[in-house]
Amino acid sequence: MTSSGALRDVAVIGGGPAGSTAANLLAVAGHDVLLLEKEVFPRFHIGESLLPIDLPIFERLGVELDPTTFLRKDGAEFIDERTGQAATFLFSDGLPGTPPSAYQVDRARFDHLLLRQAGARGVEVREGVRVDGVTFDEEAASIAAGGEIFRSRYLVDATGQDALLARANRTAEPLRGFGRVAVFRHYHGLQKEIADDLAVTGNIKVLMVPEGWMWLIPLAGARLSVGIVSREAVASTEVLEAAVAASPLIARLTAGATPTEPRIIRNFSYQNVRPYGRRWACVGDAACFLDPVFSSGVSLAMLSAQSLADHLSMALREQDEARPDLLTAHSERMQLGYRSFAGLIGRFYDHALVRNLFFADNAGEPYRPGLISVLGGDLWREDNPFQGILLASQAASLPWPAHDGPARRGRRPS
Repeated sequence: MTSSGALRDVAVIGGGPAGSTAANLLAVAGHDVLLLEKEVFPRFHIGESLLPIDLPIFERLGVELDPTTFLRKDGAEFIDERTGQAATFLFSDGLPGTPPSAYQVDRARFDHLLLRQAGARGVEVREGVRVDGVTFDEEAASIAAGGEIFRSRYLVDATGQDALLARANRTAEPLRGFGRVAVFRHYHGLQKEIADDLAVTGNIKVLMVPEGWMWLIPLAGARLSVGIVSREAVASTEVLEAAVAASPLIARLTAGATPTEPRIIRNFSYQNVRPYGRRWACVGDAACFLDPVFSSGVSLAMLSAQSLADHLSMALREQDEARPDLLTAHSERMQLGYRSFAGLIGRFYDHALVRNLFFADNAGEPYRPGLISVLGGDLWREDNPFQGILLASQAASLPWPAHDGPARRGRRPS
């Protein structure tokens, strides 16, 4: 292998929403940033429903989402076709300050947009480059990729569910009681009146089913994303076929549409209990991924990347990026977000609690605005008593992996 030459300030591995966000913000702050992405964009990805808390991040990134390409999302609808119960939660009914809308996105276009913007803001982006290994010394990280060795003062692992460093360090701990398998497909060519009706609010529809839950996400271009999530370890495409066949709503929405071949994702709920160390950090799904029921994935990924970039930028300017406790405050902030959503997920899989929280006549009252703000990803405020209830319930009902931070920093990633 040959050396790539100059020592970079930061190398980011992974060009998804977390990697593009971190790279963009660090480059804008004046740092020399290299981003390595194993695939060539655009490429398919699941996780199409965003949250309102993303809107301020888009402003910082200098990104505008074209409403003809990405649908505005006003909220979420929860539906149980077996009982006829349904409830709608609009982001505009959240606590004051929670943004009133979000977006449904085609991830191939959305991720490509973010990656192009990172490049436009000064990031050196290399696509189609797979990382073969990472080592560290006192001065830098060394990344072997594409027949070259790249060296940087700091390494950001944004490799998504590949979780490069978590897998290498064996620090990915599964989250018990969360979804373990998702089976999904897209429907193309929805009837015009159906597509137009779905686009009025752009709401995600969450269906309660015996196996777990289903998502129905409207996308621009008369398309619908449909998936089922189960807490069982074993699932097959037949599970999705049976659930679709049993749903009058899906039958109505997809009548005459063309389905794609179904896909399966397994074992996706986990936390990396050691998300940072000396000269490196993990962001986005490489740090934690919860059950997708409340669409927290992309939003928490971008929020973690933004927080990391803000902490790291100052340290790079002060030549202090190797400090072991550099990201303690960042990690504590993200743990608050993860644990808040974990508390809500735990309640969602308890059918009795779901009835009270989402389907009762006074669903969510008197905490309804606080519930909606949590659903919107607005998690770092001090005036939401509902969030306190979630944190307490999460601590009491779900085992949460002990967070290791830099405690085992004597063991470095290979």
